[in-house]
Amino acid sequence: MDHTLIFRLAQRRASTEREQPGRPADHTLIIELDLRVCVTGAALDRRVGDADGRDAPCAPIGSRLVGASDGPIFEHRPTTPRWTHIALRVADIDASIAWYETFTPLRLLDRRQDELGYGAWLGQPDMAEHPFILVLAQFFEATDPFKASPREVLAPFAHLGIELPERADIEAIAARAEPAGCLAMPPTEMPPPIGYICMLRDPDGNMVEFSYDQGVYAKAREVWGS
Repeated sequence: MDHTLIFRLAQRRASTEREQPGRPADHTLIIELDLRVCVTGAALDRRVGDADGRDAPCAPIGSRLVGASDGPIFEHRPTTPRWTHIALRVADIDASIAWYETFTPLRLLDRRQDELGYGAWLGQPDMAEHPFILVLAQFFEATDPFKASPREVLAPFAHLGIELPERADIEAIAARAEPAGCLAMPPTEMPPPIGYICMLRDPDGNMVEFSYDQGVYAKAREVWGS
């Protein structure tokens, strides 16, 4: 990679909690950035709390500070703010890629490796103009910047959702998932607008809902137009 990274994160919960009891754990993190790329490949274009509790700017992708005068790295960028990705930590990135390519319409878009671990992007090939991707990150145990934090799992209600075009598609995906041991909920008719759904578990226990006739497309066209 031309743009490797280091994302060193030190956690000072004990001292901070003594000084500021009750302060949320998310605000006790000190993030040191070497102005390199995050393992997930997502730009660090946000603000985080520094050690004193103030907002401090993060460095974006690349080797320059926010607000620097030089131009962007990538030619193609959104012209308006866009929702672009969801990120998950995984235990085995190869197993996760294989699972999502087997049971969902997602396909591998990119993968990378650096001193923190492995990263991958998955998405749908027909969404090149308005991509929405699933980011997978498998961190090495020795360099995991989040190893002090619990591993997040989308369950039991939190989930990813995929709508299928035919009712029979729900039966088909459930029939494939059951012998693979990842069917979490069999096909079930739910009240509108949820529709006819089944639930699968990915290799890390994250729930993925498959639905038919959920109404997302109908409502989007009704409110936002075709």
